[in-house]
Amino acid sequence: MYAERASRLTGAVVWTNTPVTPGQGRVLPDGCMDLLWHDGRLLVAGPDTRAHVTEGARGPWAGVRFRPGTAPALLGVPAHELRDRRVELADLWPAARVRRLTSRVNAAPDPASGLEAAALSEAAGAEPPDPLAARIVAALDAGRPVAGTADGLGLSARQLHRRSLAAFGYGPKTLARVLRLQRALALARAGTPLAETAARSGYADQAHLARDVRALTGLPPGELLAGRGSG
Repeated sequence: MYAERASRLTGAVVWTNTPVTPGQGRVLPDGCMDLLWHDGRLLVAGPDTRAHVTEGARGPWAGVRFRPGTAPALLGVPAHELRDRRVELADLWPAARVRRLTSRVNAAPDPASGLEAAALSEAAGAEPPDPLAARIVAALDAGRPVAGTADGLGLSARQLHRRSLAAFGYGPKTLARVLRLQRALALARAGTPLAETAARSGYADQAHLARDVRALTGLPPGELLAGRGSG
């Protein structure tokens, strides 16, 4: 059973998930990074370029999903170093710091609230995220071309690519593709026909949408929207 709510941390989401049936789960790319709690441990989910398929991780999970471009400053690690990875927080931070944070989360009334409180505390003392990250996301999510996005921000194509790697884990073209996928899925899940979804999301046609969905998620649109193989 999956549930989420807005976090007190600006732009973030707090979520919980307790799988009710054994088997695979599927986490779709969304440009975000997550701080995770599972079985008394703290982990980090890096930005995905394709669906992350989970296997056999029983028991409850909790997470704080940071809006795109904001987690690297808190973690002190460029996003591209965590691309398509799940790592122990202790691999990124000193062990003593992680032990204190883990004890705090485990002592909370529930892991999700403890994790949120820990994220808020750590964010208060962290460096601010790249000030251009939100503008990059807004431009690409509006369907603006990469070259136009760079020009609008006063950056060269190389500068935009470098800053995108650090903030999001991949270059602006991949980020635009991931954001387009999320726009399309939101429309389709709301009942918009796939042909109209493709046109409104920026795909050339429905076939283009279908190819991209399969490439990024591992499933054709029909199966994905029906919930088969998804978590």
